Amino acid sequence: MADQNSSQDRNLPASQRRLSKAREEGQVARSRDFGHFIAIGTCGALLAAFAPVLTDWLQQTLASGLRFDLATVQSPAAMGERLAELTLRLMWLLVPFGAAMVFAALAGGVAIGGWNWTLNPLMPNFGKLNPITGLPGIVSKDKLIDALKGSALALILGAIGAMFLRAHIEEFAGVMALPLPGAIRSLAGSLLGGLTLLMIALAAFAAIDVPLQRFQHAQRLKMSHQELKQEHKELEGNQEIKAKLRARMREMTKRRMLAAVPKADLVVMNPTHYAVALRYDETKMGAPRVVAKGADLLAMTIRDLAKDSKVPVLQAPVLARALYAHAELDREIPAALFGAVAQVLAYVYQLRAALRGQAPTPGELPELNVPAELDPHHQPVADNLDADDL
Repeated sequence: MADQNSSQDRNLPASQRRLSKAREEGQVARSRDFGHFIAIGTCGALLAAFAPVLTDWLQQTLASGLRFDLATVQSPAAMGERLAELTLRLMWLLVPFGAAMVFAALAGGVAIGGWNWTLNPLMPNFGKLNPITGLPGIVSKDKLIDALKGSALALILGAIGAMFLRAHIEEFAGVMALPLPGAIRSLAGSLLGGLTLLMIALAAFAAIDVPLQRFQHAQRLKMSHQELKQEHKELEGNQEIKAKLRARMREMTKRRMLAAVPKADLVVMNPTHYAVALRYDETKMGAPRVVAKGADLLAMTIRDLAKDSKVPVLQAPVLARALYAHAELDREIPAALFGAVAQVLAYVYQLRAALRGQAPTPGELPELNVPAELDPHHQPVADNLDADDL
């Protein structure tokens, strides 16, 4: 009962993932009537195009095959050789026509459902051997439609053939009285006429069957709301697992950042909220690079670790906020902050030289050239002020 309700609730179009999975399993829209029309039409077109050549060839083949002498009749081996020769000549005719029909049928299938190469339909599925589970498929709506369509096609083609034979019965009877060349030409013309009528009927059925097969294929792949939710869940993954993975990745990133702080050249801080550790190696880097950054408690941890490692810690609130907001971890700083960071690095280098006794002690950190739009706390002044504000 649950399966039946689930099938009745399938009123949503198939997702792209379901369509792709169906193609991998060999489930694509195919029209047998269109394949029959293309194959027989190709054969008929080839027969019409090469009718004069085929007529002469058939005349020569029949004349050669029906010509016997006494020695040939009395020798079974000679008769066998004659039969093998005629069979080989017929094969040279039938094989190219058969290959053309097969190629046309394959091209028709590709035109309807596209190229699809998979070996999944060849894999054994013992579940299909169970008659109880296979019974609903035998009496399904799609099977009933296919049976009715096949029966209608057989009746129409049979009726066309019967009416054609009835209309040309005298002509076929008169063929026996004609010489062999005339009989072959008359018979070929009549067969082409009958083939044309059959092609018209096949074309009409193909025009109906192609959209019908596409519609049935889309109906078979429709999804229920529950199936769509399950697919979305499979694509997105379990949220709890993803949250744990994100937490684990954050922890690993934090450990890697803290391990890089002792190797930094300086740490720029907003006294209590932000800390950004910078490293610059002019032989390997084109610009200073952010090796660690954090806010609040993590910022305090970076500051303490830097002090323990004797890494200079400078208070530059605007620059610290700009670097935290716009610089990516393990990436070079934005070009707009090159000037301000260069000022800070120069100050740090002077301070280190002073500690070594190689330069005088620098004064206070000069005012840094940080673009105001890079400061996340910057409040732009309104262009138009009221008279009272003035």
